[in-house]
Amino acid sequence: MYQVTRIAAALSLLFPTSVLAQSIEGVVQDSTGKPIAHASVKVKGTGSEAVTDKDGRFVLRDLTVGERELHISATGYAHLFHDVTVVDKTAQQVTLTLSYSPIEVIDVVASPVHMSTMESASPVTVLAGDTLRRQQASTLGDTLEKVTGVHTNFHGGVASTPIIRGLGGPRVMIAQNGLDVGDVSRVGPDHSVATEASTSQQIEVLRGPATLFYGSGAIGGVVNVVDSRVPTDTVTRGEWLLEGNSADERKLGSFNFTTGTDNVGLYLDGYWRETDDYEVPVAPDVHEPLSSERTVANTAEESNGFTIGTSYLFDRGYVGIAVEQFNREYGIPGHTHGGDDGHDHAEEEQVYADLDQTRVQILSEINVDSKWISTINTRAALTDYEHAEIEAGLVGTTFENETQELRLDVMHQPFAGWSGGLSFQYKASDVTAQGSEAFTPPSEARTYAMALMEEKHLGDFLVQLGGRVERVTLDADAVLLPPLEVHSHDAGADHSAHGDGVIRVFDVSQEFTPVSLSAGIVWDFTPGYNIGVSVSRSERAPSASELLSFGPHIGTGTYEVGALFDVHEHDGHFDFGLTERTIDLETANNIDLTFRKTQGDVGFVFNAFYNQVDNYYYQVNTGLYAEAGHDHDHGDAHDHDHASELPVYLFRTDDVVLHGFEAQVAWQATRDVKATFFSDYVRARLQDGGDLPRTPPLRFGTQLSYEAQAISAHLDVIRYQEQDKVAATETSTDGYTMVDASVAYNFTFLDQSMAVYLKGQNLTDTEARVHTSFLKDIAPRAGRSFAIGLRGYF
Repeated sequence: MYQVTRIAAALSLLFPTSVLAQSIEGVVQDSTGKPIAHASVKVKGTGSEAVTDKDGRFVLRDLTVGERELHISATGYAHLFHDVTVVDKTAQQVTLTLSYSPIEVIDVVASPVHMSTMESASPVTVLAGDTLRRQQASTLGDTLEKVTGVHTNFHGGVASTPIIRGLGGPRVMIAQNGLDVGDVSRVGPDHSVATEASTSQQIEVLRGPATLFYGSGAIGGVVNVVDSRVPTDTVTRGEWLLEGNSADERKLGSFNFTTGTDNVGLYLDGYWRETDDYEVPVAPDVHEPLSSERTVANTAEESNGFTIGTSYLFDRGYVGIAVEQFNREYGIPGHTHGGDDGHDHAEEEQVYADLDQTRVQILSEINVDSKWISTINTRAALTDYEHAEIEAGLVGTTFENETQELRLDVMHQPFAGWSGGLSFQYKASDVTAQGSEAFTPPSEARTYAMALMEEKHLGDFLVQLGGRVERVTLDADAVLLPPLEVHSHDAGADHSAHGDGVIRVFDVSQEFTPVSLSAGIVWDFTPGYNIGVSVSRSERAPSASELLSFGPHIGTGTYEVGALFDVHEHDGHFDFGLTERTIDLETANNIDLTFRKTQGDVGFVFNAFYNQVDNYYYQVNTGLYAEAGHDHDHGDAHDHDHASELPVYLFRTDDVVLHGFEAQVAWQATRDVKATFFSDYVRARLQDGGDLPRTPPLRFGTQLSYEAQAISAHLDVIRYQEQDKVAATETSTDGYTMVDASVAYNFTFLDQSMAVYLKGQNLTDTEARVHTSFLKDIAPRAGRSFAIGLRGYF
């Protein structure tokens, strides 16, 4: 007995207690047996995670007994799932082999269930690392426009939001770390998104309905900007950037820095950017006031921001808080105010926006690892946003948005092979607009939601199921129906909407219960290949601007009237009043088919989609015109002889169909050379005939890349075809080809990794007008430009 005790004591010295307890240890290697460093090994359904060392080794400790599924990922390799049985007080030994993938596979951070480019039933793309840095622009939409299936609504380089599969505005959720960004960018194209790409870690794009994860505002897709403002470790690292650009004399500087000590993490970031009016290949439309013959007037900007965050780290997770200040001043092209007659260009005043946002964000993750619950994730944000339009040094119109949001994800332990959990969400937004161009009255929106998300591996099949129910309320206690002088150009006579000249004021209270359901399956039918099918039914409550608008919207060059109102004609006289139509939910029925090759020298992703949207809210031209009170130029939006007038557009509903495809093929020709080909197309039409406006054209292109240890180079050639499938009131747009290139030299200086780079955009100096832009006739893309920059990592 004494001898046995001595042997046990000796073994305890050789093996730590944590290894003798329930644990998994092993090595991650490639197909040649070479160890892979910095690979991530996660125990699915729990918070347990390890990162391999330089020899590819890892240890996962303190695991519960039973069947476990490991998820292994590394940059440049296809992800791997591996089942292992955890035995009481035993260290399981595993060897995990990853296969190379020419298409980069990155996990979606803010999704409660696993999602990545090559594995999810829903189509997803992640822009990160050097690719993100090469493509980052001053606005979010322009940053993402090279992502397959994503276009920009380019607004003179000063504002843009992403268009996903032909849908944008209130149908595409823009989030930051999984929570609504809290600005008013989805109200008008001239409103900038209050987030910055130069300090972000990655940008995630979920194509197709993502209402299950983010709510009814994501019926068309999600763009989630991810940063490290709440640190999850104390490793000291950072990144900085300096850049100058010739097209608009842009000067940019940014940095982010993470450090910490013991159990406290610290994060800092900041950026500063300044530009002038940008140059174009041709002189803009003659009706647009110019700063010179080859620049678009009023497209300069000055912006800056900073973030400070901290977190407390403990054995089972972290909790942290971050505070961000975001400031931006930018011109609003196509928006000028003239003299008393509305045509005195000598006295025109350029209008610019002064955007200010303060955002407080709280994030936490707790690995409970109890009998029933594995992890609890909490996200909360408080956002105070203000957007003022300055005219002749005075504030003309002010938009404000105060948003509070709380999201709680409770993930359960694997049960009968199923992983997932419940998500609870609360969001409140108080939006106000005051001034001569406040086309939407103040309103309060509240959302309460609960969602269930589950997934399971059944042999070669991955099954994903989910459902979400919401309660959405929209309240406005001062909705205005003012007297409106309107006329038809054909009739040539003015008609008052209200002969008594009295402004009607009334309360509006709307309640909606959107329900969303989703099911998907991915079949790995042979090694390196899979097929995915995803079906969903998603519902969306209309936004305040779609329902309550009644006034000039200069960003779109229209006089907007919401779906709550209707126009009636009596003996040639027009009258606006409350509608008798039912205000109902918008419903999307979507199916996605995906075919992917995940391994080898050639990889590809092919997506085909069909989306039928019932009760789709959109604007129709009434044929009437109303006085705007100022001069505004939006190209062919209306007759230039009536520059002080705006066409009256009314929100109506109809059934529409959107269908199309996305394709991406990557060929790793040699260790250093890779060629990528892509194409995307969407057909957006009314079910009973007719086309939706500003639909992106067919696009295809290629990227040739050379990436060696010291030098990297990239050449992008993208062709945009002519778009002649247009709505009744819009014009077609000619096709064009964009050629961009970049080269970077990587070196080490003072033990710091650095890179100096040169980027050229629109190298052929092509006249390019973006069909999805409201300003396509007066603000084409920038001409040939060159940017030089220096970035460092530590």
